[in-house]
Amino acid sequence: MSGRSTSERSHWLGVRTIVRLALAAMLLVVIVAGVTLARRASAFSFFPKPQPPRVTHELVVQQLRDVAKLVSTEMTVRDVVIYDGSRYGFTKRALLVVTGKVLAGIDLGSAADVRIDDAARKITIVLPPARVLGVEIIDVQTYDEQAGLFNPFRPEDRDAIQRQVRHKLYAAGAESGLLVHADSSAKRMLEGLLSRDGYSVDVVRSRALMPATG
Repeated sequence: MSGRSTSERSHWLGVRTIVRLALAAMLLVVIVAGVTLARRASAFSFFPKPQPPRVTHELVVQQLRDVAKLVSTEMTVRDVVIYDGSRYGFTKRALLVVTGKVLAGIDLGSAADVRIDDAARKITIVLPPARVLGVEIIDVQTYDEQAGLFNPFRPEDRDAIQRQVRHKLYAAGAESGLLVHADSSAKRMLEGLLSRDGYSVDVVRSRALMPATG
């Protein structure tokens, strides 16, 4: 009797061990399946994922026009103008000191070229360089005026002097460093305004876009 009891106990211990191992295996399978389902559930959403913000062509053009107004700079310049005119071998001459205001900036007109690469998150802006937009004559002082014997100053000479004065003010403004300042200011402002939402900004200068100077 004792022999059979020992054999039965060994048998039931083996069965219990097998059952426990099976239950543990089943529990492991359930845990793995639960983790997999949880990951899939977390990745699934009834709502679409928000897309990154996009910069539109219209927004960039409006920013360009605002910047063009902001970087327009005015300065007062003074220069000397010498006018010479000959007629029938007689020369007339005038020396004048002129003072004027010079307005410089970026004249966009319809020439701005904007290229947006959403895939690369890059904005390329092709701008004309800054130029003198206009001059205002404030004062003209004549320090010396000599007319020829048969070559007096005429109305057309006064008109020619006015044109020379304006040209001199244009040249003085262009050589004053005003244009370089307007160019660098426009580049900094555009980069600051548009370098957001992951976009980079590349400002390119093109003289082909310069409006004709009158």
